[in-house]
Amino acid sequence: MGGSKVQFNKAHKTRFASKSSRNVHKISSKDKIKTSKPERSVAKGAKAARLQRNKMMREQKRAAILKEKRALSGPSSPPRVIVLFGLSACVDLNSLQEDIQALLSEGENSTIFPAIASSEYKLRATVLKAPHGDLLACMEMAKVADLLAFVASPTSSHEADDADCFIDPFGSQCLSVFRALGLPSTVVLIRELPDDLKRKHELKKMCMSVLASEFPEDCKFYPADKKDELHKFMWLFKERTLTVPHWRNQRSYLMAQKVDMVAETCNSEKCTLVLTGYLRAHGLSVNQLVHVSGAGDFQLSKIELLRDPCPLNARKGADFMDSDNDIQVERCLSPDPLKQEPLVVENVPDLLAGEQTWPTEAEMAEADRDHAGKKKKRRLPKGISEYQAAWIVDDSDVDYSDSDEAEDDGMVLDDGDRGLPDQKLGNGFEFDDDQASLNLRDSDDETETDSVMMEGENLTKEQIADQIRKIKEAHAEDEEFPDEVDTPLDIAARKRFAKYRGVKSFRTSAWDPKESLPPEYARIFAFDNFARTQKHVLAKALDLEKEINDCIPVGSYARLYVKDVEAGVASKFCLLAKTMPVIACGLLQHESKMSVLHFSIRKHDMYEAPIKAKEELLFHVGFRQFISRPIFSSDSINATKHKMERFLHAGRFSVASIYAPISFPSLPLIALKSHGEDASPAVAAIGSLRAVDPDRIILKKIILTGYPQRVSKSKATVRYMFHNPDDVRWFKPVELWTKCGRRGRIREPVGTHGAMKCIFNGVLQQHDTVCMSLFKRTYPKWPQQLFPLQSA
Repeated sequence: MGGSKVQFNKAHKTRFASKSSRNVHKISSKDKIKTSKPERSVAKGAKAARLQRNKMMREQKRAAILKEKRALSGPSSPPRVIVLFGLSACVDLNSLQEDIQALLSEGENSTIFPAIASSEYKLRATVLKAPHGDLLACMEMAKVADLLAFVASPTSSHEADDADCFIDPFGSQCLSVFRALGLPSTVVLIRELPDDLKRKHELKKMCMSVLASEFPEDCKFYPADKKDELHKFMWLFKERTLTVPHWRNQRSYLMAQKVDMVAETCNSEKCTLVLTGYLRAHGLSVNQLVHVSGAGDFQLSKIELLRDPCPLNARKGADFMDSDNDIQVERCLSPDPLKQEPLVVENVPDLLAGEQTWPTEAEMAEADRDHAGKKKKRRLPKGISEYQAAWIVDDSDVDYSDSDEAEDDGMVLDDGDRGLPDQKLGNGFEFDDDQASLNLRDSDDETETDSVMMEGENLTKEQIADQIRKIKEAHAEDEEFPDEVDTPLDIAARKRFAKYRGVKSFRTSAWDPKESLPPEYARIFAFDNFARTQKHVLAKALDLEKEINDCIPVGSYARLYVKDVEAGVASKFCLLAKTMPVIACGLLQHESKMSVLHFSIRKHDMYEAPIKAKEELLFHVGFRQFISRPIFSSDSINATKHKMERFLHAGRFSVASIYAPISFPSLPLIALKSHGEDASPAVAAIGSLRAVDPDRIILKKIILTGYPQRVSKSKATVRYMFHNPDDVRWFKPVELWTKCGRRGRIREPVGTHGAMKCIFNGVLQQHDTVCMSLFKRTYPKWPQQLFPLQSA
């Protein structure tokens, strides 16, 4: 039978089949290789390349992590820096520091050298104690800390029955500063716990619940009263992989264990500053520039590579100490004049290049002398005495003054940028040039605020309080009526606001960034493409580190000879080294040159006083410190022009622009405000470096206001915006707007007191306010003293 009904018999059981028939369904080993790897030619394509690339990336990451771990915990790594910071003033740090040092030194005397080598834990460490109340010292210690150990004491808070006593105001202020700088690895050590286990556990649990929100999630809490507890903490610390802020890995730096000064024979005012310590993060070339924190940028005269005075191997250290009492110099590096980075701070402008259209101060002074000479030598008619000649109007003088006014129309400089007396009070506050009423006789040279200028030494406490009250009132008025300015009665508006212009659209209207630049722009440096330059500079720094003849490796114990340091500054460092670390960091290429830096900045929550634009602040940018007078502007993302802000308002980010040495992002910023030599500075603002761009356009905006006198639908007569008809004709092309949303323009003046006819795009309300927006480009103030420790 055929078809679909064919009978199929069941196969025999496997036990009745032969060996060959039982293995028919199996695949041979050769065929298995062929099926798993079908075509080697296909595997050599994109997939194989991708697999190989991923494998190489995994190996490189693994090698980098292993290298970093060996660099931080190996025998050639520099000693780890442990900074003890008390969260409140009642915490005793002296006993804790002694306990940790005794544990590391195994009971031996370790006062000979700051670093301690422990053969038991197989690590080297330097234990620093942050002085409570000294903000600058705490900041400098936090910048170099490998482990930031916060110390809390729950006993005092329990007695006061207040959980806030764990952290006092200074402790919370420092915590916010440390977060802005970037926290390294952190732990919390709890001291003064009771011996009762139940009570001890309750206090530790309460301390952890209160402080957990103030620290990162991976922060561990350790009791630190007994030797066994500290022993456990040190073993965990030895095995821990430490993390540091990313900006510290960009540059090499040295925390000086010893500071000396060597006087120069040829120059008594200059000397050589000698810093001795361990090099960290990166290798340092003798041809590099270094920045000594607080003093400025300098060149190196030489670097001496010294034998390590604190090795992990105790036998080598003992032989070394027995053989020689002085530190042995293993190698000395001298700079190559052809390769050494030049110390260039300011640009020397070419007077024949024609870049600067504005005359220099010397040229202006010479023109004033020539003009005064011409006025003295003018001829008088016969029979006219000098007294009678004083009543005769000289046409040449009038023409000369008119030409001055015509030239003044194109100025973009601020009032204080022309070498004239600043509108500044003795206590450091300044009046806004738009809020000051000007004299009719000379609108550009003197103001009414100059008449109230007093020396800071002559001010009484009542006068200082009065000036602070005025600044606070101006801050409140700026928040309520931003940018509104009253037109002065004693001078024409076309003269007072000659530097301002109307802008059709703030967002889309063109503004030339190279137009009418101030004299300070001839002294700064700019880049065609800053991001590309930064990439090349970082690549060059890595290549420079590979040169063995000119560079000392990481972890070396070295002595830096910093040349051409002022003798007074060097003596200050010798005194400061007793209370705070002296830091020297290597600079990348171009980082000593001046330019315009922009920072994203926010007012600190604990600082209540107003911060006015162009007010003197101390900027801590990474390891560097410099004095600046910033201007603030709005943080507009996709805009070519940015609006200036007269005050740094709380609760929002702004952009602070300053003249300062070039730095490559990203770097943290801490802005301090000094309140006198005796008082400690306060943290005014925090932020980070954003860009280096001299072409960023910051426009100062003023609003002139007027009020409707007569209204007829879309037409109106407006008064009190100007006070004479010539000003109305001068500002006729500028567009008007109202607070209720109308747009309009000026048609013609009315009468002799500055009233004007206007037409709008809708019906104008009687209670509405007519406004006119004017703009001018503004620039930061050039600092008179760039670094805080320099002599003024």
